Amino acid sequence: MPTPGRIGKVERVLSHRQADLRVVLEGVTIAHNASAVMRTCDAAGVLNLDLIAPNPELLRPNKAISTRADKWLEISVHPTAAACLEPLKRAGYEILATHLGESAVPYTDIDLARPVAIVFGSESEGISEEAMAFADTIIRIPMLGMVQSLNLSVSVAVILYEALRQRTLRGNGERSRLAGGELERLRKKWLGLEEEP
Repeated sequence: MPTPGRIGKVERVLSHRQADLRVVLEGVTIAHNASAVMRTCDAAGVLNLDLIAPNPELLRPNKAISTRADKWLEISVHPTAAACLEPLKRAGYEILATHLGESAVPYTDIDLARPVAIVFGSESEGISEEAMAFADTIIRIPMLGMVQSLNLSVSVAVILYEALRQRTLRGNGERSRLAGGELERLRKKWLGLEEEP
């Protein structure tokens, strides 16, 4: 049976979960990077992590890196970009693709307090053309040095914490965006109170 302290912590963390702020990783093949992103998502209050990965077995969480953050996320695996992004668009998410192209706008110029799914590409190839076709907006992190990009988990952290800043300014960072039924389902799951099937 969970202790009162454990119950309080679970309820406190769930009260900050942002159900309408999603991270999508496409084609990431380095488990170390995926695990670090899981840890970042949990820390920033993200609930849903979508993996577009034809070979999801390559992305098994590294517990030393993720610190078991995967336990506190809803992780979905999709075989293609379309399988992941089409339903999100239909559900009203704005699809933001991270890319260094000329048409990309700084991530700070985007309203990240509304429902958004932010797509990050693979370490070597970036985002596929298929995923780019679903993008409503292409965003970038300004780079002022000689290198062209940041490490994947650092990029995710930079953008998620801007989203959290914007949401907090609007009074949403401290408030769960989970529907009542979903909140209760997660509460039971996290506390190990789920009924046996």
